[in-house]
Amino acid sequence: MRMYDLIMKKRNGKALSEKEIRYIIEGYVTGSIPDYQMSAFLMAVYFKGMTDEETAIMTDAVARSGDMVDLSGIAGIKVDKHSTGGVGDKTTLIIAPIAAACGVKVAKMSGRGLGHTGGTIDKMEAIPGIKTSLTQEEFFDVVNQTGLSVIGQSGNITPADKKLYALRDVTATVDSIPLIAVSIMSKKLAAGSDCILLDVKTGSGAFMKTLEESIKLAECMVAIGENSGRKTAALITDMDRPLGNNIGNSLEVIEAVETLKGNGPEDLTEVCLSLAANMLYLGGKGELSACMEMAKEAIQTGKALENLIAMVEAQGGDASVIKDPLKFEKAALSYEVKAPKSGYITYMDTEACGIASMMLGAGRETKDSVLDYAAGIILVHKTGDYVEEGAVLATLYAGKKELFESAGAQFIEAVTITDQKTKKEPLIFARIEKGKVERYL
Repeated sequence: MRMYDLIMKKRNGKALSEKEIRYIIEGYVTGSIPDYQMSAFLMAVYFKGMTDEETAIMTDAVARSGDMVDLSGIAGIKVDKHSTGGVGDKTTLIIAPIAAACGVKVAKMSGRGLGHTGGTIDKMEAIPGIKTSLTQEEFFDVVNQTGLSVIGQSGNITPADKKLYALRDVTATVDSIPLIAVSIMSKKLAAGSDCILLDVKTGSGAFMKTLEESIKLAECMVAIGENSGRKTAALITDMDRPLGNNIGNSLEVIEAVETLKGNGPEDLTEVCLSLAANMLYLGGKGELSACMEMAKEAIQTGKALENLIAMVEAQGGDASVIKDPLKFEKAALSYEVKAPKSGYITYMDTEACGIASMMLGAGRETKDSVLDYAAGIILVHKTGDYVEEGAVLATLYAGKKELFESAGAQFIEAVTITDQKTKKEPLIFARIEKGKVERYL
């Protein structure tokens, strides 16, 4: 078998066999297939696509390129959740405690942010003292004690994906639906949970810019999960506006805590309740309507917040900042961005808002960037609001005064104000299960 022949076969639009796909992944991991040939293969996939069967086989091959986590040491049903990334997306810190409070275990490995999207591990590390790197025994103990644990990826999980993603990033092949599905689902399968909920973002702040692209990706990933024996569902959620009002690491933890207290922004609360209800549904807790009531009750009774506090304490964090978010370290400086004219906010370029936050120090421009956990943005007005000229649109937070001018200009550029009132768009566009797409538009 020669890689040259397999590149030509895919270039000509033909489907590869299981043996051929596994040969490619194994050869790339071991180094017998060089970057230049894998680059050619990825570009062929980008233009010619893959069948559902090819995508499922490639996902399994990538998942099995490293360690497959065995979560049998954790009692009960384990439900994982993955978001395709967005701005202000602190949902894991809200829905995982809700699920745990309702009896569904969450043993989650999360990532860091890069560019305009924030990472859950970065947000967690804004909590003083918290450990996001645990041994397997510690990880299992925390989940068994508190119902949940969120840690960074550890061990030799999907080494093929790490190599493939780095190559895709420099060969303009990132935005290929089968390759995105392989990357996401290989990590989810390797992580070992029984059920998987996918939060597929759509809009200006997401990787998938259109609803149809998002549904196509969700269908592909749900099929992979189900074919691998994992109960899987997906929600398509809005990322044409930041989620909640706070963007930035400690600011987002504070907003997550307020949401668990029942004081969160309406949009963030609605999305989180839907996600949590679907996690409970996948975990066998009943029909969606009953699961929604359970999720609401977990917030109303304070049980979900108790679970978050328990997890933070179990992972060595200072839970006093969760009990009283005013104890979080504050940014040294703040700056108000004001509306240049009166009118309705008809559009927010959400990716640009995320970049503005990154420019303040809240995100990474490169993998080596050092984060300022207190930096970020608190939105005062969002899409649909009417504002008077000079009204405060947002407050920026940073440790250096010189960061405000460029970040403020970036934010203003992201906001469109017109005389026209906009139609209110839904926050959740669709729900996907095996063989079923339910649209809410």
